[in-house]
Amino acid sequence: QLSDQQKRSESPLSHFRGVYLPPALHPLNKTLVKGGKWKDVDSAQEKRRSFLHDFCKKYNSRKKLRTHLMHLVSRIYVEDRHKVLYCEVPKAGCSNWKRVLMVLNGLATSAHNISHDDVHYGKHLRRLDSYDLKGIYTRLNTYTKTIFVRDPMERLVSAFRDKFEHPNSYYHPVFGKAIIKKYRHNANEESLKTGSGVKFKEFIQYLLDSHRPVGMDIHWEQVSKLCYPCLINYDFIGKFETLEEDANYFLQLVGAPAELKFPKFKDRHSSDERTSAEVVRQYLKELSKEERQLTYDFYYLDYLMFNYTSP
Repeated sequence: QLSDQQKRSESPLSHFRGVYLPPALHPLNKTLVKGGKWKDVDSAQEKRRSFLHDFCKKYNSRKKLRTHLMHLVSRIYVEDRHKVLYCEVPKAGCSNWKRVLMVLNGLATSAHNISHDDVHYGKHLRRLDSYDLKGIYTRLNTYTKTIFVRDPMERLVSAFRDKFEHPNSYYHPVFGKAIIKKYRHNANEESLKTGSGVKFKEFIQYLLDSHRPVGMDIHWEQVSKLCYPCLINYDFIGKFETLEEDANYFLQLVGAPAELKFPKFKDRHSSDERTSAEVVRQYLKELSKEERQLTYDFYYLDYLMFNYTSP
């Protein structure tokens, strides 16, 4: 906690602080939960919370982390009516979560008639870094903070399929061109011009390259660097693998209207097969044993933090 004088005297952007972590694990407020059907979901939730807390205690006990506050909270969306903070993890149900936040916020009556573009480019939801220091600290300390995660390899393959196997006016020219130019020998002129047709193996070469020709992207960035789960004390850890029941239990916890349920529909490319463990296996076959190991190492922290079994 900062003293009031410090809060007043420091501008948010110049503000760094060293922190010893993790903060104490607060019990979840379950007073708004109705009915007994949530027992199993609640028990899974408590296990995840204490697992992450214990992991962070072990992982952080050896070092003091210095992180810029504004960077720390830049992926967190705010819903003030129900006092919710949601850290966005792409490819883990984030489009439908944003729809739900818009409904909770009174910006829409139903999650089902909000378009993909409206969700991602409509600027309807505020992020936590748009508040002043006091606003950020108050919300971090009093709102219910949630994060939804996914098996790292599934999330990675899902991102690749979405961005590189379908026409895309941003990822092909920006990432595709740079990837093909650097990693494809004898690339033809058409590929170099459009950036279309990136192969999974080339994408992985880019991901593992310490001198990437183009920067990281939130769709395949590690969750540990998107949401900082050892620095921010998330009250609720949902998993994509149990998305609906976790999400609907969370909505009960925060007192959402009874008729609001988490949407079931797939946001885009709805005719495509969902990225499952079997689909992932097919993609991983394209990599050498070493590349598979290095990709796992890249997401090692995410595997550990959220107790996913190594592939």
